[in-house]
Amino acid sequence: MFNVENSLGFLLAKSYQRGWSLFKEKLEPWDMTPPQFALLAFLWQQDGLSQVELSEKSQVDRTTVGGLIDRLERNGIVQRQPHPKDRRAYQIRLTPKGRALEPVLIEAARGATEQFTTGLSVKEIKELTRMLGILRGERIIYEKATY
Repeated sequence: MFNVENSLGFLLAKSYQRGWSLFKEKLEPWDMTPPQFALLAFLWQQDGLSQVELSEKSQVDRTTVGGLIDRLERNGIVQRQPHPKDRRAYQIRLTPKGRALEPVLIEAARGATEQFTTGLSVKEIKELTRMLGILRGERIIYEKATY
């Protein structure tokens, strides 16, 4: 008999839902969603990415990324600027408000990650990260926690 509650797909889905919920709760005070946070995190690493580059990095389709950028722009967190090398594209740039949010949102992400991984050792978190990278189709070398 198939035990759905112990199946890998079910466990991954329910883990994802719990992690999303914890992360969303931590970001609520800033009217921020996890996908918006992800775009900001890429821009904190490299400001001025195009919508296409953000789509590729986040592995989210361009239309959805466009909507996320629209909301971040309405909230004064990012702005679109003409791309210097492609007249058809825009660079997405952080505003001063977007830059100022980095330390507080990173701390919120850390809190969500700590809450999500409570009960796991650092070694287990590293191993879980490595295995999830393999399941995602890439090889991850875990050096330190992102959050």
